[in-house]
Amino acid sequence: MKSTRSINIILFGETGVGKSSIVNLIAGHTIAEISADVEACTLESKEYKFNVDMMDLSIWDTVGLAEPELAGNVYIPAIEKACSLIKQLRDAGGVDLLLFCIRGTKLNATMQSNYRLFYEVLCGQQVPIALLITHLEGEEVMEEWWNRNKDNVAKYGIKCAAHACVTGLSDNKGPDGKYEKSKQAVIDLLRQHDGSGRYIMLEEGWLARVIKGLKLFTVGRGGTPKGKNLKKALVKRCGLDSEVAHRIMLTMSTKDKETGSDHAPQESPRKVRRWFFGLWRF
Repeated sequence: MKSTRSINIILFGETGVGKSSIVNLIAGHTIAEISADVEACTLESKEYKFNVDMMDLSIWDTVGLAEPELAGNVYIPAIEKACSLIKQLRDAGGVDLLLFCIRGTKLNATMQSNYRLFYEVLCGQQVPIALLITHLEGEEVMEEWWNRNKDNVAKYGIKCAAHACVTGLSDNKGPDGKYEKSKQAVIDLLRQHDGSGRYIMLEEGWLARVIKGLKLFTVGRGGTPKGKNLKKALVKRCGLDSEVAHRIMLTMSTKDKETGSDHAPQESPRKVRRWFFGLWRF
């Protein structure tokens, strides 16, 4: 008898790309409310837990950047949401997989920024990433989109271990419809995950890297809080202990002084094993 595997997934993408529809597609019924994410903050997330095909899935539906850059007044709220997400991921044991939703009709700089924020900054280039190309109900054969556009995706510096071309529109339901084919494509993609190589770091080092990374995406970085003001925000907005906030500030300071090194004590990320058709492309 096959054993049940658990997979922790961050599902992300820009506003309107159809993340909630993907959650419902995978689950096989409506569990995520469809919304435009208009009022949502970058890195705000909601967790969904369910079992599909002998897989216990924990999916964090996470708001990505709405523009290539982050507005200065959103910097602290984004840090607040990052703190909450990282705590949840730590409690869950780490991250197995990134699912990056992109709209098939819209390849742009925002897509590139979201890739960098989640793959490079949040997950330190240590978590496998798969692309879900959405809104392809107009394609006669959805997979043909990839054949035509994979080179354009690569031009944005985006690499992936796997992909699925899908639609989240329930109008295409039926045994031979595009909706069912989309569900099967995503399930097949998840099945190929070998369940090992979960990425995790000590919370303080993880937060320090994300806080610094978010600053790189923020317009008018000179206006973002730093020093005592940033520490105060970490305590007041993120609910961190003052000593923890102080250590995070020290970690960030060390990274500023020592290019390319991190002297703060932290857990080494567990090595990501090769998967998806036996190939890890990074």
